[in-house]
Amino acid sequence: MDTAPQDSHRNPANPSSQAVDTAPGLSGNQVFRLAHRISDTFNGVRIKLAKRWDFVPQTIAYQGYGSTTLVRVLGRVLMTQKPRPGSKAETAAKNGNQNIRGWRAFTGVPLQFTDVEITIGDVVTHVRADRGGLIDTEVSVQLTPGWHTAMLRAEGTEPAEALIQVIAPDVKFGIVSDIDDTVMVTALPRPFLALWNTFVLNERARMATPGMAVLLDRLTIEHPDAPVIYLSTGPWNAAPTLARFLTRNMYPKGALLLTDWGLTHDRWFRSGQEHKHRNLDRLSKEFPDMRWLLIGDNGQHDEAIYSGFASENPDKVAAIAIRQLSVSESVFAGGHSEDGDHTASKVPWIYSPDGAGMAKQLTMLGML
Repeated sequence: MDTAPQDSHRNPANPSSQAVDTAPGLSGNQVFRLAHRISDTFNGVRIKLAKRWDFVPQTIAYQGYGSTTLVRVLGRVLMTQKPRPGSKAETAAKNGNQNIRGWRAFTGVPLQFTDVEITIGDVVTHVRADRGGLIDTEVSVQLTPGWHTAMLRAEGTEPAEALIQVIAPDVKFGIVSDIDDTVMVTALPRPFLALWNTFVLNERARMATPGMAVLLDRLTIEHPDAPVIYLSTGPWNAAPTLARFLTRNMYPKGALLLTDWGLTHDRWFRSGQEHKHRNLDRLSKEFPDMRWLLIGDNGQHDEAIYSGFASENPDKVAAIAIRQLSVSESVFAGGHSEDGDHTASKVPWIYSPDGAGMAKQLTMLGML
């Protein structure tokens, strides 16, 4: 489900792009260069204030994935507030029992273009974080199938461990799942609720979608080597919160592929739809023999995104499973799409309001 901020101005020649309203006498590129300078200046002020408030640099590592020869490593470098020694917050952080309101995830200040050392086994790689402090890089390394550890460390920070799931060449089935309104009930597109859920609501108050954890657990039991990828348009700021939510509600481990809501070289906001298109295409190239079960909802764009990918790559899609929103959820989500006619599709489509209904239909398709 597409929850990233969207712009109302579109380029008719390219519907996925966002046109730029430029000031008289300024080209689009000049406007964006100016916007980037303003953004960088603002971030510099935030860093100075963070240092004054005793924030400390921190490397955050996220779960990655890859093949036996190439892995994708994900992380972020931020200035964050360090819990006071012996405080309740420090104890909760160590035990993984944080109960954090959403706004706290956005208090960290990204450290731009920071050098980061990545160590996987005997292989050491140096990369630079991007403008948002994000690390998203590929490392060439020889690894056996299974779980491995990558160590990430930016200068002046403690090292952070990231789990890396290495997929064997003979694994032919994988799972890609949306998060918002698919595995977690959020109703994010409605502006007020988006702000409330993102910045105010604490993570324990978020609700798991009925039956979805059981469904994904059954799928991973039936296909124990299958990678699980959680593909969402949510911001990287929310990654720790989402990871704790998934663990607390007993969803299987999987890499989070989120996005950054900041400026790009030609857009005010990154496109959530483009983010999903790009990562599906990337997965299809990284695992050319993999057939994916694509799980989403009918709130906004998942059906169109999955349909487009399946029409271009019918041999790479095992099935498409769409969660049907309830009447109240669809109202919160700004409506929902009608169940499409997929009789001509080469890929099986299933629809259900919950995980139990999906499980029955996937059993009929021989996937459970």
